[in-house]
Amino acid sequence: MKRWLPSSLLSGMLFVLWLLLNQSLDPAHLLLGAVLAIVAPLLARTLMQPIGYPRLAKPVMLIRLLGMALVEIVRSAITVSRLILFPKPDGLNSQFIKIPLDLRNPYGLALLSCLINSTPGTVWVEILPNRHVLVLHVFDLHNEEWWVDTIKTRYEKPIIDIFHEEVHEENPP
Repeated sequence: MKRWLPSSLLSGMLFVLWLLLNQSLDPAHLLLGAVLAIVAPLLARTLMQPIGYPRLAKPVMLIRLLGMALVEIVRSAITVSRLILFPKPDGLNSQFIKIPLDLRNPYGLALLSCLINSTPGTVWVEILPNRHVLVLHVFDLHNEEWWVDTIKTRYEKPIIDIFHEEVHEENPP
C-alpha cells in the first residue's frame, strides 16, 4: 500500500480538497479527485524524502531569537517605510552582498531564510553551489561588513547553537 500511496494523509487531504474546491460529489469529480490523490504524491515522492525532525538543543534560545527577529522586522518596516515615503535626495544604494555561511543544517537554513525574507529591506537570493555563500539583496546598503557581521552573529550563530550543529570552516573565497 505504501508503494501506491507514499503519503496516505496527503492523498486524503488532496481528495477532500478537490471535492471542496469543486463543491460537487459527481462521479466524475470523485474519480478525478481520486486520480489526483494517487498521482500527485507519486510524482512528488522524491521531494518528500524524510530527513528527520529537527532536534532543538536550545529551545529557549529559539524563542529569544524569534523575539529579537520580531523587533528587527518592526524596526526594518519603519525604516523601509520612511525610505519609501520620504526618499533621500541622493537616492538608495541597493546592492547584492555575499555572506559566507558555516550553517549546513537544512532546518537551520530554512529558518535563516524565513528570518531574512521576513525582514523588510532584505531578500535571500541564493546560496552559491558548493561554496556555502549566501547572496543577499539589501534595499539600502551603507556598510557591507555590518551586514555580514549581523547575519553571522545575530542569526547564524544562534541558529547553529539551537540545532546543535558542528561548524564547518571550509568556506572557499
